Amino acid sequence: MIENNCECTECQFRNVAFSTLKSGQVNDLCTFRKEFLYQKGGIIHREGDPINDFKYLRSGLVKVFKSTSNGSEQIIAITKPFDFVSNISIFSEDRYKYSVSALEESEVCNIRLDYIKELVAGNGKFALELMTKLSRISDKIILQSLDIRKRNLIGRVAYILLYFSSDIYSSNVFDLPVSRKEIADYISMSTANVIRTLSDFRKEGIIRLYGKTVEIVDIDKLKLISAKG
Repeated sequence: MIENNCECTECQFRNVAFSTLKSGQVNDLCTFRKEFLYQKGGIIHREGDPINDFKYLRSGLVKVFKSTSNGSEQIIAITKPFDFVSNISIFSEDRYKYSVSALEESEVCNIRLDYIKELVAGNGKFALELMTKLSRISDKIILQSLDIRKRNLIGRVAYILLYFSSDIYSSNVFDLPVSRKEIADYISMSTANVIRTLSDFRKEGIIRLYGKTVEIVDIDKLKLISAKG
């Protein structure tokens, strides 16, 4: 983890979550914020850590997960820049209920939570804007989980490949940011089944695999499998 300097007045996130703040408040915001750079695999916070900051992802990709009793992981979400990392329960809990780690080099901005609470208490427009965005993120996580679980095995794998292609990378060629095991954890299937399904997709000419690199060759067929799965 590396701490970086930041400029709130030039940050793109200002338009995403802090557009209702006045210039003076934005300047104050900079005194309560720190920016951190995490390498792939870096832990942004662990389940059980105290909640002291409001966090958002400026760049990179992260996974939100819970540890299970057998030592494995249950991945809750994979989020991209400007999604609210770890903020779902910041107003209701003292400690995190899940962990967050970087899937690739990621910049995370931390703002002292007590200052965010002051803004919420004193600025109704800001509070409404923030609550709306937090609600949308919660809805997104819940709906994606339901979308995945209503599908069978091949439909789930197809869904995840399309998610990475369209939502995360906007390309039919991309490097998988997660291992086969992490995909299995995400879609609640075994690692062996995920590996076999990817191999079947390759044999059928739907995708090409080059190590961690995936090329979607027949996206219409993959969409059909995802929809019918």
